[in-house]
Amino acid sequence: MIDRIKSETELSRDESRVAGESDEAVRCFRLIAYVAQRMRYLYDQRLREEGLSTQQGILLTIVRARGQPTLGEAARAMSTTHQNAKQIAAALERKGMLRIVADETDGRVRRLEATESGARGWEDRNAGDFAAIAEWFGDLKKEEQEQLASLLSRLARTIS
Repeated sequence: MIDRIKSETELSRDESRVAGESDEAVRCFRLIAYVAQRMRYLYDQRLREEGLSTQQGILLTIVRARGQPTLGEAARAMSTTHQNAKQIAAALERKGMLRIVADETDGRVRRLEATESGARGWEDRNAGDFAAIAEWFGDLKKEEQEQLASLLSRLARTIS
């Protein structure tokens, strides 16, 4: 049986030669990209019945965590463009989960705020979503999850 994940993320002999000392970094990148894409797909499936996407969920999480971030702050937190964040916010506004409001001191700046419906709806999902995420990490012991979180946090700081 072919290990699809290994075959999609391992470097070929030629790639290893070109990568040289960077071969493990490239392999890690491919694995992280694969896992990120797979998790996004799985989470999109969970949110589909409510008409939401993972990107919309991420934006709602950022707004809840930061209070009333500007559109630019939200875009940076999502590692996306201002225009993309604006489109995601507009979709959430149409669904009644978010409001895009003018900043009180600078009317040119747009801030995002969760509506009561948006905040409550997202909080109501937490238990089920957290359980699903725990299943995805089920093959890793608690200590391994902590180690992975630590390593990914270091990587996040390096690339930010």
